[in-house]
Amino acid sequence: MPKVIRRSQSRRVAGRPAADTVDQQLKLRGIADVLVVLNQAAGEPLAAAVPGARARSTFGAMALSMSATTVPVATDPAGGLPMDLMSLFESPYEASMEAESASLTLRASGKRKRPIVSPAGGEIVPALYLDRLRMVLGSVSAGGLKGLRRHNLVKRVEAIPDLSLIRPRRLAAAQPTPEINWGLSRLNIPALWKQGLDGEGIKVGHLDTGADGTHPMLKGAFAAFAEFNYIGKQVVPDPAPHDTDIHGTHTAGTIAGRPVNGHRMGVAPEASLVSGIVIEGGKVTFRILAGLNWILHQGVRVLSMSLGIPGKADVFLEITNVLREQGVLPVIAIGNEGPGTSRYPGNYATVLSVGAVDDRDQVASFSSSDKMPPPPPPARIVPDVIAPGVGVISCVPGNRYMSMDGTSMATPHMAGLAALLFQAKPGATPDQVEKAIFASCRRSSGMPADRANRGVPDAAVALSNL
Repeated sequence: MPKVIRRSQSRRVAGRPAADTVDQQLKLRGIADVLVVLNQAAGEPLAAAVPGARARSTFGAMALSMSATTVPVATDPAGGLPMDLMSLFESPYEASMEAESASLTLRASGKRKRPIVSPAGGEIVPALYLDRLRMVLGSVSAGGLKGLRRHNLVKRVEAIPDLSLIRPRRLAAAQPTPEINWGLSRLNIPALWKQGLDGEGIKVGHLDTGADGTHPMLKGAFAAFAEFNYIGKQVVPDPAPHDTDIHGTHTAGTIAGRPVNGHRMGVAPEASLVSGIVIEGGKVTFRILAGLNWILHQGVRVLSMSLGIPGKADVFLEITNVLREQGVLPVIAIGNEGPGTSRYPGNYATVLSVGAVDDRDQVASFSSSDKMPPPPPPARIVPDVIAPGVGVISCVPGNRYMSMDGTSMATPHMAGLAALLFQAKPGATPDQVEKAIFASCRRSSGMPADRANRGVPDAAVALSNL
Protein backbone atom coordinates (compact mmCIF):
# COMPACT_ATOMS: atom_id res chain seq x y z
CA MET A 1 0.00 0.00 0.00
CA PRO A 2 1.35 3.48 -0.78
CA LYS A 3 2.21 5.68 2.12
CA VAL A 4 -0.59 8.18 2.66
CA ILE A 5 -0.10 11.51 4.37
CA ARG A 6 -3.27 13.11 5.68
CA ARG A 7 -3.47 16.78 6.47
CA SER A 8 -5.03 17.95 9.71
CA GLN A 9 -8.77 18.45 9.59
CA SER A 10 -8.46 21.61 11.68
CA ARG A 11 -10.00 24.72 10.18
CA ARG A 12 -7.59 27.03 11.92
CA VAL A 13 -5.56 29.01 9.43
CA ALA A 14 -2.46 31.02 10.20
CA GLY A 15 -2.44 34.74 9.55
CA ARG A 16 -4.26 37.82 10.65
CA PRO A 17 -8.04 37.78 10.66
CA ALA A 18 -9.62 39.42 7.65
CA ALA A 19 -11.42 41.83 9.98
CA ASP A 20 -8.15 43.56 10.92
CA THR A 21 -8.10 47.23 10.01
CA VAL A 22 -5.11 49.49 9.55
CA ASP A 23 -5.95 51.33 12.76
CA GLN A 24 -6.22 48.08 14.72
CA GLN A 25 -2.81 46.99 13.48
CA LEU A 26 -1.30 50.33 14.45
CA LYS A 27 -2.77 50.02 17.94
CA LEU A 28 -1.37 46.51 18.39
CA ARG A 29 2.00 46.84 16.66
CA GLY A 30 2.68 50.53 16.13
CA ILE A 31 3.09 49.77 12.44
CA ALA A 32 0.76 48.45 9.74
CA ASP A 33 1.19 46.78 6.36
CA VAL A 34 -1.00 48.58 3.83
CA LEU A 35 -2.24 48.28 0.28
CA VAL A 36 -2.58 51.73 -1.27
CA VAL A 37 -4.93 52.03 -4.24
CA LEU A 38 -3.83 54.87 -6.50
CA ASN A 39 -5.81 57.44 -8.45
CA GLN A 40 -4.35 56.16 -11.68
CA ALA A 41 -6.21 55.18 -14.83
CA ALA A 42 -5.33 52.05 -16.81
CA GLY A 43 -2.20 52.66 -18.86
CA GLU A 44 -1.69 56.15 -17.42
CA PRO A 45 1.85 57.12 -16.41
CA LEU A 46 2.08 57.66 -12.67
CA ALA A 47 3.32 61.23 -13.05
CA ALA A 48 0.27 62.16 -15.15
CA ALA A 49 -2.02 61.20 -12.29
CA VAL A 50 -0.52 63.81 -9.97
CA PRO A 51 -2.55 67.04 -10.14
CA GLY A 52 -1.06 70.47 -9.83
CA ALA A 53 -3.23 71.22 -6.80
CA ARG A 54 -2.53 69.52 -3.46
CA ALA A 55 -6.18 69.26 -2.46
CA ARG A 56 -7.23 65.94 -0.97
CA SER A 57 -9.15 63.74 -3.42
CA THR A 58 -12.58 62.34 -2.59
CA PHE A 59 -12.99 58.58 -2.25
CA GLY A 60 -12.99 56.96 -5.66
CA ALA A 61 -12.45 60.17 -7.64
CA MET A 62 -9.77 60.18 -10.29
CA ALA A 63 -6.98 62.66 -9.57
CA LEU A 64 -7.03 63.90 -13.14
CA SER A 65 -10.55 65.22 -12.63
CA MET A 66 -9.27 67.60 -9.96
CA SER A 67 -6.90 69.50 -12.21
CA ALA A 68 -6.31 69.66 -15.93
CA THR A 69 -2.66 70.49 -15.40
CA THR A 70 0.17 68.43 -14.02
CA VAL A 71 3.50 69.37 -12.53
CA PRO A 72 6.89 67.65 -12.75
CA VAL A 73 7.10 64.91 -10.14
CA ALA A 74 10.32 64.08 -8.30
CA THR A 75 10.46 60.28 -8.36
CA ASP A 76 12.76 57.81 -6.75
CA PRO A 77 14.52 55.90 -9.55
CA ALA A 78 14.67 52.68 -7.51
CA GLY A 79 11.00 52.58 -6.57
CA GLY A 80 9.32 54.61 -9.30
CA LEU A 81 7.21 56.51 -6.75
CA PRO A 82 7.04 60.25 -6.09
CA MET A 83 9.48 61.01 -3.31
CA ASP A 84 6.86 62.69 -1.14
CA LEU A 85 4.70 59.56 -1.32
CA MET A 86 7.57 57.13 -0.70
CA SER A 87 8.72 59.13 2.31
CA LEU A 88 5.49 58.21 4.09
CA PHE A 89 6.47 54.52 4.30
CA GLU A 90 8.71 52.83 6.82
CA SER A 91 11.46 50.56 5.60
CA PRO A 92 10.65 46.83 5.70
CA TYR A 93 13.40 46.34 8.28
CA GLU A 94 11.81 48.78 10.69
CA ALA A 95 8.41 47.26 10.02
CA SER A 96 9.47 43.68 10.73
CA MET A 97 11.64 41.91 13.28
CA GLU A 98 11.36 38.59 11.42
CA ALA A 99 14.42 36.41 11.14
CA GLU A 100 14.67 36.88 7.40
CA SER A 101 15.52 40.55 7.87
CA ALA A 102 18.65 39.56 9.78
CA SER A 103 20.33 38.54 6.53
CA LEU A 104 19.92 42.03 5.10
CA THR A 105 22.27 44.94 5.69
CA LEU A 106 21.46 48.60 6.12
CA ARG A 107 22.95 51.79 4.81
CA ALA A 108 22.03 55.45 5.02
CA SER A 109 21.00 57.34 1.90
CA GLY A 110 19.83 60.94 1.87
CA LYS A 111 16.19 61.32 2.83
CA ARG A 112 15.49 57.60 2.68
CA LYS A 113 14.31 55.85 5.83
CA ARG A 114 17.14 53.34 6.36
CA PRO A 115 16.87 51.58 2.99
CA ILE A 116 17.87 47.96 2.79
CA VAL A 117 20.42 46.37 0.50
CA SER A 118 19.92 42.73 -0.35
CA PRO A 119 22.83 40.25 -0.19
CA ALA A 120 22.93 40.41 -4.01
CA GLY A 121 23.42 44.17 -3.82
CA GLY A 122 20.01 45.22 -5.11
CA GLU A 123 18.38 48.04 -3.20
CA ILE A 124 15.05 47.31 -1.54
CA VAL A 125 13.03 50.49 -1.32
CA PRO A 126 10.52 51.19 1.47
CA ALA A 127 7.50 50.71 -0.80
CA LEU A 128 6.66 48.55 -3.81
CA TYR A 129 4.93 50.27 -6.70
CA LEU A 130 2.84 47.72 -8.64
CA ASP A 131 2.33 49.57 -11.89
CA ARG A 132 -0.10 47.19 -13.62
CA LEU A 133 -2.22 46.79 -10.48
CA ARG A 134 -2.01 50.55 -9.87
CA MET A 135 -1.22 49.97 -6.21
CA VAL A 136 1.56 50.45 -3.67
CA LEU A 137 2.52 48.06 -0.88
CA GLY A 138 4.36 49.14 2.21
CA SER A 139 4.44 49.55 5.98
CA VAL A 140 3.39 52.73 7.74
CA SER A 141 3.35 54.37 11.15
CA ALA A 142 0.41 56.44 12.37
CA GLY A 143 1.98 59.57 10.89
CA GLY A 144 2.57 57.86 7.55
CA LEU A 145 -1.01 56.63 7.43
CA LYS A 146 -2.29 60.15 8.04
CA GLY A 147 -0.11 61.42 5.22
CA LEU A 148 -1.30 58.70 2.84
CA ARG A 149 -4.94 59.45 3.54
CA ARG A 150 -4.32 63.09 2.68
CA HIS A 151 -2.17 62.50 -0.42
CA ASN A 152 -3.83 63.51 -3.68
CA LEU A 153 -2.46 60.45 -5.50
CA VAL A 154 -4.12 58.03 -3.06
CA LYS A 155 -7.60 56.68 -3.67
CA ARG A 156 -7.80 54.62 -0.48
CA VAL A 157 -5.71 52.65 2.02
CA GLU A 158 -6.48 49.05 3.00
CA ALA A 159 -5.03 46.67 5.58
CA ILE A 160 -3.25 43.63 4.16
CA PRO A 161 -4.34 40.29 5.62
CA ASP A 162 -2.18 37.21 5.10
CA LEU A 163 -3.17 34.79 2.36
CA SER A 164 -2.24 31.15 2.87
CA LEU A 165 -1.78 28.15 0.61
CA ILE A 166 -4.77 25.82 0.29
CA ARG A 167 -2.99 22.65 1.29
CA PRO A 168 -4.05 19.23 -0.05
CA ARG A 169 -6.14 17.10 2.28
CA ARG A 170 -4.42 13.87 1.27
CA LEU A 171 -1.11 13.02 -0.39
CA ALA A 172 0.12 9.60 -1.48
CA ALA A 173 2.98 8.31 -3.59
CA ALA A 174 1.70 7.23 -7.00
CA GLN A 175 2.78 6.06 -10.42
CA PRO A 176 1.28 7.30 -13.68
CA THR A 177 -0.71 4.81 -15.72
CA PRO A 178 -0.99 4.48 -19.51
CA GLU A 179 -4.59 5.62 -19.30
CA ILE A 180 -5.43 9.30 -19.45
CA ASN A 181 -5.97 10.69 -15.93
CA TRP A 182 -9.56 10.19 -14.84
CA GLY A 183 -10.03 13.91 -14.35
CA LEU A 184 -9.16 14.71 -17.95
CA SER A 185 -11.63 12.11 -19.18
CA ARG A 186 -14.34 13.38 -16.82
CA LEU A 187 -13.98 16.88 -18.28
CA ASN A 188 -13.94 15.49 -21.85
CA ILE A 189 -10.58 17.16 -22.50
CA PRO A 190 -9.50 14.56 -25.15
CA ALA A 191 -12.33 15.81 -27.38
CA LEU A 192 -10.49 19.14 -27.65
CA TRP A 193 -7.14 17.46 -28.23
CA LYS A 194 -8.66 15.65 -31.21
CA GLN A 195 -9.48 19.05 -32.68
CA GLY A 196 -5.85 20.13 -32.41
CA LEU A 197 -6.26 22.17 -29.24
CA ASP A 198 -3.37 21.69 -26.83
CA GLY A 199 -2.79 25.17 -25.39
CA GLU A 200 -0.02 26.16 -27.80
CA GLY A 201 0.55 29.90 -27.82
CA ILE A 202 -1.32 30.51 -24.55
CA LYS A 203 0.44 31.68 -21.40
CA VAL A 204 -1.00 30.61 -18.05
CA GLY A 205 -0.07 32.48 -14.87
CA HIS A 206 0.82 30.09 -12.06
CA LEU A 207 1.51 31.62 -8.64
CA ASP A 208 2.39 28.94 -6.13
CA THR A 209 5.43 27.45 -4.40
CA GLY A 210 7.23 27.38 -7.75
CA ALA A 211 7.61 24.36 -10.03
CA ASP A 212 10.39 21.88 -10.79
CA GLY A 213 11.52 22.60 -14.34
CA THR A 214 13.74 19.51 -14.40
CA HIS A 215 10.80 17.10 -14.15
CA PRO A 216 10.16 15.38 -17.52
CA MET A 217 6.54 16.58 -17.46
CA LEU A 218 7.61 20.21 -17.17
CA LYS A 219 10.76 20.46 -19.29
CA GLY A 220 10.27 23.26 -21.79
CA ALA A 221 6.95 24.27 -20.23
CA PHE A 222 8.00 27.70 -18.90
CA ALA A 223 7.75 31.01 -20.73
CA ALA A 224 8.93 32.87 -17.61
CA PHE A 225 9.81 32.13 -14.00
CA ALA A 226 10.36 34.47 -11.06
CA GLU A 227 11.22 34.24 -7.39
CA PHE A 228 10.07 36.92 -4.96
CA ASN A 229 11.79 37.55 -1.65
CA TYR A 230 10.14 38.03 1.72
CA ILE A 231 8.88 41.54 0.88
CA GLY A 232 8.00 40.94 -2.78
CA LYS A 233 11.20 42.01 -4.57
CA GLN A 234 12.79 39.99 -7.36
CA VAL A 235 16.35 39.55 -6.17
CA VAL A 236 17.39 36.50 -8.21
CA PRO A 237 17.88 37.30 -11.91
CA ASP A 238 16.55 34.66 -14.30
CA PRO A 239 16.17 31.82 -11.78
CA ALA A 240 15.80 28.27 -13.06
CA PRO A 241 12.28 26.92 -12.44
CA HIS A 242 12.30 25.17 -9.07
CA ASP A 243 9.91 24.36 -6.25
CA THR A 244 10.25 25.34 -2.60
CA ASP A 245 7.69 22.63 -1.71
CA ILE A 246 5.82 20.05 -3.83
CA HIS A 247 2.47 21.82 -4.26
CA GLY A 248 3.44 24.06 -7.16
CA THR A 249 4.98 21.29 -9.26
CA HIS A 250 1.81 19.22 -8.85
CA THR A 251 -0.54 22.04 -9.90
CA ALA A 252 1.75 23.06 -12.78
CA GLY A 253 1.73 19.49 -14.08
CA THR A 254 -2.06 19.40 -14.16
CA ILE A 255 -2.18 22.66 -16.13
CA ALA A 256 0.50 22.05 -18.72
CA GLY A 257 2.30 18.76 -18.05
CA ARG A 258 3.84 17.27 -21.17
CA PRO A 259 3.14 13.61 -22.07
CA VAL A 260 5.80 11.25 -20.68
CA ASN A 261 6.06 7.68 -21.96
CA GLY A 262 2.44 7.77 -23.04
CA HIS A 263 1.20 9.10 -19.69
CA ARG A 264 -1.02 12.17 -20.11
CA MET A 265 -1.72 14.27 -17.03
CA GLY A 266 -1.68 17.86 -18.31
CA VAL A 267 -4.88 19.48 -19.58
CA ALA A 268 -3.09 21.89 -21.94
CA PRO A 269 0.19 20.08 -22.71
CA GLU A 270 1.58 22.78 -25.01
CA ALA A 271 0.58 25.82 -22.97
CA SER A 272 3.37 27.96 -21.53
CA LEU A 273 3.62 28.56 -17.80
CA VAL A 274 4.44 31.94 -16.30
CA SER A 275 5.27 30.68 -12.83
CA GLY A 276 6.31 32.52 -9.68
CA ILE A 277 7.38 31.52 -6.18
CA VAL A 278 5.16 33.61 -3.93
CA ILE A 279 4.12 31.44 -0.99
CA GLU A 280 4.74 30.72 1.84
CA GLY A 281 7.03 32.68 4.16
CA GLY A 282 7.81 36.35 4.69
CA LYS A 283 5.19 38.97 3.92
CA VAL A 284 3.13 36.53 1.90
CA THR A 285 0.61 38.99 0.49
CA PHE A 286 3.39 41.35 -0.61
CA ARG A 287 4.90 38.43 -2.52
CA ILE A 288 1.61 37.35 -4.08
CA LEU A 289 0.64 40.84 -5.22
CA ALA A 290 4.10 41.42 -6.63
CA GLY A 291 3.66 38.14 -8.51
CA LEU A 292 0.29 39.25 -9.85
CA ASN A 293 1.80 42.51 -11.08
CA TRP A 294 4.63 40.56 -12.74
CA ILE A 295 2.35 38.17 -14.62
CA LEU A 296 0.41 41.12 -16.03
CA HIS A 297 3.64 42.13 -17.77
CA GLN A 298 3.98 38.65 -19.30
CA GLY A 299 0.88 38.50 -21.50
CA VAL A 300 -0.95 35.71 -19.66
CA ARG A 301 -4.58 34.90 -20.51
CA VAL A 302 -5.37 32.72 -17.48
CA LEU A 303 -4.29 32.82 -13.83
CA SER A 304 -4.30 29.71 -11.62
CA MET A 305 -4.05 30.25 -7.85
CA SER A 306 -4.75 27.84 -5.03
CA LEU A 307 -4.59 30.21 -2.08
CA GLY A 308 -6.86 32.52 -0.12
CA ILE A 309 -8.16 33.73 3.21
CA PRO A 310 -11.12 32.10 5.02
CA GLY A 311 -14.18 34.30 5.23
CA LYS A 312 -15.62 37.15 3.21
CA ALA A 313 -14.00 40.53 2.56
CA ASP A 314 -13.55 42.83 -0.41
CA VAL A 315 -9.96 43.87 0.20
CA PHE A 316 -8.74 42.27 -3.06
CA LEU A 317 -11.85 42.90 -5.14
CA GLU A 318 -10.21 45.73 -7.06
CA ILE A 319 -7.28 43.46 -7.90
CA THR A 320 -9.50 40.84 -9.51
CA ASN A 321 -11.28 43.61 -11.41
CA VAL A 322 -7.92 44.81 -12.75
CA LEU A 323 -6.99 41.28 -13.84
CA ARG A 324 -10.17 40.90 -15.89
CA GLU A 325 -9.87 44.43 -17.24
CA GLN A 326 -6.43 43.49 -18.58
CA GLY A 327 -7.69 40.32 -20.27
CA VAL A 328 -6.87 37.71 -17.62
CA LEU A 329 -9.34 35.11 -16.33
CA PRO A 330 -8.58 34.42 -12.64
CA VAL A 331 -9.25 30.77 -11.71
CA ILE A 332 -9.04 30.32 -7.95
CA ALA A 333 -9.64 27.50 -5.45
CA ILE A 334 -12.59 27.93 -3.09
CA GLY A 335 -10.97 26.16 -0.10
CA ASN A 336 -10.80 22.82 1.72
CA GLU A 337 -12.78 23.60 4.87
CA GLY A 338 -16.08 21.95 3.89
CA PRO A 339 -19.68 23.17 3.52
CA GLY A 340 -20.60 26.58 4.90
CA THR A 341 -17.09 27.95 4.31
CA SER A 342 -15.19 29.70 1.54
CA ARG A 343 -12.04 31.70 0.97
CA TYR A 344 -11.56 35.04 -0.71
CA PRO A 345 -10.66 36.01 -3.38
CA GLY A 346 -12.09 32.65 -4.49
CA ASN A 347 -15.59 33.69 -3.39
CA TYR A 348 -15.60 36.90 -5.45
CA ALA A 349 -17.98 37.14 -8.41
CA THR A 350 -15.03 38.43 -10.45
CA VAL A 351 -13.16 35.10 -10.41
CA LEU A 352 -13.96 31.60 -11.61
CA SER A 353 -14.04 29.67 -8.33
CA VAL A 354 -13.48 25.93 -8.23
CA GLY A 355 -14.54 23.15 -5.84
CA ALA A 356 -13.67 19.43 -5.95
CA VAL A 357 -15.51 16.32 -7.16
CA ASP A 358 -14.37 12.68 -6.97
CA ASP A 359 -14.44 9.91 -9.58
CA ARG A 360 -17.89 8.78 -8.35
CA ASP A 361 -19.37 12.19 -9.18
CA GLN A 362 -19.70 13.08 -5.50
CA VAL A 363 -18.72 16.49 -4.18
CA ALA A 364 -15.67 15.94 -1.98
CA SER A 365 -16.51 16.25 1.71
CA PHE A 366 -13.68 18.75 2.24
CA SER A 367 -14.66 20.98 -0.70
CA SER A 368 -15.80 24.38 0.55
CA SER A 369 -19.16 25.80 -0.50
CA ASP A 370 -21.01 28.88 0.66
CA LYS A 371 -23.94 31.17 0.01
CA MET A 372 -22.79 34.70 -0.64
CA PRO A 373 -25.36 37.32 0.35
CA PRO A 374 -26.47 40.14 -1.94
CA PRO A 375 -25.81 42.77 -3.18
CA PRO A 376 -26.32 42.35 -5.98
CA PRO A 377 -29.36 40.08 -5.68
CA PRO A 378 -29.98 37.23 -5.83
CA ALA A 379 -27.78 35.41 -3.34
CA ARG A 380 -24.87 33.69 -5.05
CA ILE A 381 -23.52 30.15 -4.52
CA VAL A 382 -19.80 29.41 -4.53
CA PRO A 383 -17.90 27.64 -5.97
CA ASP A 384 -18.93 28.49 -9.52
CA VAL A 385 -18.05 24.97 -10.74
CA ILE A 386 -16.57 21.75 -9.44
CA ALA A 387 -13.76 19.81 -11.10
CA PRO A 388 -11.71 16.66 -10.47
CA GLY A 389 -9.96 17.14 -7.15
CA VAL A 390 -9.69 13.69 -5.54
CA GLY A 391 -7.00 11.16 -6.42
CA VAL A 392 -5.39 13.51 -8.92
CA ILE A 393 -2.00 12.21 -10.06
CA SER A 394 0.61 14.71 -11.18
CA CYS A 395 4.32 15.35 -10.93
CA VAL A 396 6.32 16.41 -7.87
CA PRO A 397 10.02 17.30 -7.53
CA GLY A 398 12.63 14.58 -7.79
CA ASN A 399 11.16 12.99 -10.93
CA ARG A 400 8.35 11.56 -8.81
CA TYR A 401 4.55 11.51 -8.92
CA MET A 402 1.91 11.84 -6.23
CA SER A 403 -1.84 11.51 -5.88
CA MET A 404 -3.44 14.43 -4.03
CA ASP A 405 -6.89 15.55 -2.91
CA GLY A 406 -7.95 19.19 -2.71
CA THR A 407 -9.59 22.10 -4.44
CA SER A 408 -5.98 23.04 -5.25
CA MET A 409 -5.97 20.01 -7.54
CA ALA A 410 -9.31 20.93 -9.14
CA THR A 411 -8.32 24.52 -9.92
CA PRO A 412 -5.51 23.79 -12.43
CA HIS A 413 -7.92 21.56 -14.38
CA MET A 414 -10.11 24.62 -14.98
CA ALA A 415 -7.12 26.85 -15.77
CA GLY A 416 -5.98 24.31 -18.37
CA LEU A 417 -9.45 24.13 -19.93
CA ALA A 418 -9.59 27.92 -20.14
CA ALA A 419 -6.21 27.87 -21.92
CA LEU A 420 -7.58 25.46 -24.55
CA LEU A 421 -10.60 27.70 -25.11
CA PHE A 422 -8.44 30.82 -25.48
CA GLN A 423 -6.38 28.94 -28.04
CA ALA A 424 -9.56 28.08 -29.95
CA LYS A 425 -10.69 31.72 -29.93
CA PRO A 426 -7.71 34.02 -29.23
CA GLY A 427 -9.90 37.12 -29.34
CA ALA A 428 -12.26 35.88 -26.63
CA THR A 429 -12.63 37.90 -23.46
CA PRO A 430 -12.42 36.39 -19.95
CA ASP A 431 -16.20 36.87 -19.65
CA GLN A 432 -16.84 34.92 -22.87
CA VAL A 433 -14.63 32.00 -21.87
CA GLU A 434 -16.13 31.90 -18.39
CA LYS A 435 -19.69 31.95 -19.73
CA ALA A 436 -18.88 29.15 -22.18
CA ILE A 437 -17.58 27.01 -19.31
CA PHE A 438 -20.55 27.81 -17.07
CA ALA A 439 -23.08 26.94 -19.78
CA SER A 440 -21.40 23.56 -20.34
CA CYS A 441 -21.83 22.39 -16.74
CA ARG A 442 -24.10 19.60 -15.59
CA ARG A 443 -24.94 18.26 -12.13
CA SER A 444 -25.45 14.58 -11.42
CA SER A 445 -27.68 13.24 -8.64
CA GLY A 446 -24.69 13.21 -6.29
CA MET A 447 -24.16 16.93 -6.63
CA PRO A 448 -26.49 19.10 -4.50
CA ALA A 449 -26.84 22.59 -5.92
CA ASP A 450 -25.68 24.21 -2.69
CA ARG A 451 -22.45 22.20 -2.86
CA ALA A 452 -21.76 21.95 -6.60
CA ASN A 453 -23.52 25.03 -7.96
CA ARG A 454 -23.47 24.55 -11.76
CA GLY A 455 -21.70 21.19 -11.60
CA VAL A 456 -18.89 19.78 -13.76
CA PRO A 457 -17.97 21.41 -17.11
CA ASP A 458 -17.81 19.51 -20.40
CA ALA A 459 -14.90 20.74 -22.54
CA ALA A 460 -16.53 19.89 -25.89
CA VAL A 461 -19.77 21.68 -24.96
CA ALA A 462 -17.79 24.68 -23.70
CA LEU A 463 -15.95 24.88 -27.01
CA SER A 464 -19.24 24.72 -28.90
CA ASN A 465 -20.66 27.46 -26.67
CA LEU A 466 -17.66 29.66 -27.32
